[in-house]
Amino acid sequence: MIKSDVKLKAARLTLRPFEKSDLESVQGYYALPEVQRYLDWKSRDAGESKLALDAMRKQTRLTRPGDVLTMAVVRNADGVVMGHVSIKWTDATAAQGEIRFAIAPQFRRLGYGAEAVRTAMSYAFTNHKFHRIFARTAGSNEPSARLLKNLGMRLEAHYREHALFQGEWDEELHFAILDREWERGSKVKEITRRKVA
Repeated sequence: MIKSDVKLKAARLTLRPFEKSDLESVQGYYALPEVQRYLDWKSRDAGESKLALDAMRKQTRLTRPGDVLTMAVVRNADGVVMGHVSIKWTDATAAQGEIRFAIAPQFRRLGYGAEAVRTAMSYAFTNHKFHRIFARTAGSNEPSARLLKNLGMRLEAHYREHALFQGEWDEELHFAILDREWERGSKVKEITRRKVA
Protein backbone atom coordinates (compact mmCIF):
# COMPACT_ATOMS: atom_id res chain seq x y z
CA MET A 1 0.00 0.00 0.00
CA ILE A 2 1.28 3.47 -0.92
CA LYS A 3 1.62 5.65 2.16
CA SER A 4 -0.10 9.00 1.74
CA ASP A 5 1.77 12.13 2.73
CA VAL A 6 -1.44 14.20 2.64
CA LYS A 7 -2.34 15.53 6.07
CA LEU A 8 -4.40 18.71 6.22
CA LYS A 9 -4.79 20.75 9.40
CA ALA A 10 -7.72 23.08 10.03
CA ALA A 11 -8.77 25.06 13.08
CA ARG A 12 -10.70 22.28 14.82
CA LEU A 13 -9.89 19.19 12.80
CA THR A 14 -7.29 17.33 10.78
CA LEU A 15 -7.78 15.37 7.57
CA ARG A 16 -5.44 12.39 7.51
CA PRO A 17 -5.17 8.92 5.95
CA PHE A 18 -7.23 6.20 7.59
CA GLU A 19 -5.48 3.77 9.94
CA LYS A 20 -6.33 0.20 10.98
CA SER A 21 -7.21 1.46 14.44
CA ASP A 22 -10.06 3.55 12.98
CA LEU A 23 -12.27 0.49 12.42
CA GLU A 24 -14.58 1.00 15.40
CA SER A 25 -15.17 4.65 14.54
CA VAL A 26 -15.84 3.84 10.88
CA GLN A 27 -18.31 1.13 11.78
CA GLY A 28 -20.08 3.53 14.15
CA TYR A 29 -21.21 5.85 11.34
CA TYR A 30 -20.70 3.80 8.19
CA ALA A 31 -23.35 1.19 9.03
CA LEU A 32 -26.14 3.68 9.75
CA PRO A 33 -29.00 3.41 7.19
CA GLU A 34 -29.11 7.19 6.58
CA VAL A 35 -25.37 7.12 5.75
CA GLN A 36 -25.20 3.70 4.12
CA ARG A 37 -27.35 4.31 1.07
CA TYR A 38 -24.94 6.91 -0.35
CA LEU A 39 -21.60 5.15 0.24
CA ASP A 40 -19.43 3.17 -2.17
CA TRP A 41 -19.10 0.12 0.06
CA LYS A 42 -21.83 -1.52 2.08
CA SER A 43 -21.06 -1.99 5.75
CA ARG A 44 -23.75 -3.75 7.74
CA ASP A 45 -21.43 -5.64 10.10
CA ALA A 46 -17.84 -5.66 11.40
CA GLY A 47 -16.55 -7.71 8.45
CA GLU A 48 -18.01 -5.37 5.85
CA SER A 49 -16.83 -2.33 7.81
CA LYS A 50 -13.29 -3.72 7.73
CA LEU A 51 -13.52 -4.19 3.95
CA ALA A 52 -14.75 -0.59 3.58
CA LEU A 53 -11.92 0.71 5.79
CA ASP A 54 -9.33 -1.35 3.86
CA ALA A 55 -10.61 0.16 0.59
CA MET A 56 -10.48 3.72 1.96
CA ARG A 57 -6.95 3.13 3.31
CA LYS A 58 -5.84 2.44 -0.28
CA GLN A 59 -7.26 5.74 -1.56
CA THR A 60 -4.20 7.82 -0.80
CA ARG A 61 -3.24 9.79 -3.91
CA LEU A 62 -4.56 11.85 -6.80
CA THR A 63 -2.11 11.08 -9.59
CA ARG A 64 -4.43 10.33 -12.53
CA PRO A 65 -8.13 10.51 -13.47
CA GLY A 66 -10.14 7.94 -11.57
CA ASP A 67 -7.99 8.22 -8.45
CA VAL A 68 -9.65 8.95 -5.12
CA LEU A 69 -8.11 10.51 -2.03
CA THR A 70 -10.07 9.60 1.12
CA MET A 71 -9.17 11.11 4.47
CA ALA A 72 -10.46 10.60 7.99
CA VAL A 73 -11.96 13.70 9.64
CA VAL A 74 -10.30 13.79 13.07
CA ARG A 75 -11.20 16.23 15.86
CA ASN A 76 -8.05 18.00 17.07
CA ALA A 77 -9.23 18.25 20.68
CA ASP A 78 -9.32 14.50 21.32
CA GLY A 79 -8.33 12.59 18.17
CA VAL A 80 -11.85 11.22 17.59
CA VAL A 81 -12.66 10.15 14.01
CA MET A 82 -15.88 11.97 13.09
CA GLY A 83 -16.25 10.84 9.49
CA HIS A 84 -14.45 11.08 6.18
CA VAL A 85 -14.08 13.26 3.11
CA SER A 86 -13.09 12.09 -0.39
CA ILE A 87 -11.87 13.84 -3.51
CA LYS A 88 -12.21 11.96 -6.80
CA TRP A 89 -10.35 13.14 -9.90
CA THR A 90 -13.07 12.66 -12.51
CA ASP A 91 -11.67 14.31 -15.66
CA ALA A 92 -8.16 15.38 -16.63
CA THR A 93 -9.00 17.41 -19.74
CA ALA A 94 -11.62 19.51 -17.96
CA ALA A 95 -9.71 19.39 -14.63
CA GLN A 96 -12.74 18.29 -12.66
CA GLY A 97 -13.16 16.58 -9.32
CA GLU A 98 -15.95 15.36 -7.09
CA ILE A 99 -16.12 15.93 -3.34
CA ARG A 100 -17.92 13.45 -1.09
CA PHE A 101 -18.27 13.36 2.68
CA ALA A 102 -19.91 11.56 5.58
CA ILE A 103 -20.05 12.77 9.17
CA ALA A 104 -21.27 10.71 12.13
CA PRO A 105 -24.66 11.99 13.42
CA GLN A 106 -23.35 13.10 16.83
CA PHE A 107 -20.93 15.53 15.13
CA ARG A 108 -23.41 17.08 12.71
CA ARG A 109 -24.71 20.66 12.90
CA LEU A 110 -21.54 21.73 14.71
CA GLY A 111 -19.67 23.03 11.67
CA TYR A 112 -17.25 20.08 11.40
CA GLY A 113 -18.62 18.95 8.04
CA ALA A 114 -18.26 22.39 6.49
CA GLU A 115 -14.73 22.78 7.88
CA ALA A 116 -13.70 19.37 6.54
CA VAL A 117 -15.18 19.92 3.06
CA ARG A 118 -13.75 23.46 2.85
CA THR A 119 -10.28 22.18 3.79
CA ALA A 120 -10.42 19.36 1.22
CA MET A 121 -11.69 21.66 -1.55
CA SER A 122 -8.98 24.24 -0.84
CA TYR A 123 -6.41 21.46 -1.13
CA ALA A 124 -7.90 20.22 -4.43
CA PHE A 125 -8.04 23.67 -6.02
CA THR A 126 -4.60 24.73 -4.77
CA ASN A 127 -2.54 21.54 -5.05
CA HIS A 128 -4.22 19.80 -7.99
CA LYS A 129 -5.37 22.88 -9.93
CA PHE A 130 -8.90 21.62 -10.45
CA HIS A 131 -11.02 23.93 -12.59
CA ARG A 132 -14.37 22.68 -11.25
CA ILE A 133 -15.46 20.64 -8.25
CA PHE A 134 -18.92 19.14 -7.97
CA ALA A 135 -20.86 17.34 -5.28
CA ARG A 136 -23.99 15.20 -5.21
CA THR A 137 -26.46 14.79 -2.38
CA ALA A 138 -29.90 13.31 -1.85
CA GLY A 139 -32.82 15.61 -2.54
CA SER A 140 -34.06 15.03 0.99
CA ASN A 141 -30.69 15.77 2.62
CA GLU A 142 -31.29 19.43 3.44
CA PRO A 143 -28.31 19.80 5.83
CA SER A 144 -25.84 18.62 3.15
CA ALA A 145 -27.43 20.85 0.52
CA ARG A 146 -27.23 23.82 2.91
CA LEU A 147 -23.57 23.03 3.70
CA LEU A 148 -22.68 23.00 -0.02
CA LYS A 149 -24.55 26.25 -0.69
CA ASN A 150 -22.85 27.92 2.27
CA LEU A 151 -19.48 26.97 0.78
CA GLY A 152 -20.41 28.89 -2.37
CA MET A 153 -21.47 25.96 -4.53
CA ARG A 154 -24.45 26.48 -6.81
CA LEU A 155 -27.25 24.01 -7.50
CA GLU A 156 -26.83 22.96 -11.12
CA ALA A 157 -29.28 20.06 -11.37
CA HIS A 158 -32.14 18.41 -9.51
CA TYR A 159 -32.78 14.87 -10.74
CA ARG A 160 -36.31 13.86 -9.76
CA GLU A 161 -37.25 10.22 -9.32
CA HIS A 162 -34.12 9.12 -11.16
CA ALA A 163 -33.56 5.86 -9.25
CA LEU A 164 -35.42 3.38 -7.07
CA PHE A 165 -34.02 2.60 -3.64
CA GLN A 166 -35.81 -0.02 -1.53
CA GLY A 167 -39.07 0.65 -3.35
CA GLU A 168 -38.91 4.46 -3.07
CA TRP A 169 -38.02 7.01 -5.73
CA ASP A 170 -34.71 8.74 -5.07
CA GLU A 171 -33.90 12.35 -5.95
CA GLU A 172 -30.42 13.78 -6.35
CA LEU A 173 -29.05 17.32 -6.25
CA HIS A 174 -25.86 18.30 -8.10
CA PHE A 175 -23.82 21.28 -6.88
CA ALA A 176 -20.63 22.76 -8.37
CA ILE A 177 -18.14 25.60 -8.08
CA LEU A 178 -15.36 26.86 -10.39
CA ASP A 179 -11.82 27.62 -9.28
CA ARG A 180 -12.18 31.38 -9.83
CA GLU A 181 -15.43 31.41 -7.82
CA TRP A 182 -13.75 29.53 -4.99
CA GLU A 183 -10.76 31.89 -5.04
CA ARG A 184 -13.02 34.97 -5.05
CA GLY A 185 -15.03 33.59 -2.11
CA SER A 186 -11.84 32.80 -0.19
CA LYS A 187 -10.50 36.32 -0.71
CA VAL A 188 -13.75 37.89 0.50
CA LYS A 189 -13.66 35.72 3.66
CA GLU A 190 -10.02 36.67 4.31
CA ILE A 191 -10.76 40.40 3.97
CA THR A 192 -13.76 40.04 6.29
CA ARG A 193 -11.67 38.08 8.82
CA ARG A 194 -8.99 40.81 8.83
CA LYS A 195 -11.59 43.53 9.38
CA VAL A 196 -13.09 41.64 12.33
CA ALA A 197 -9.63 40.98 13.83
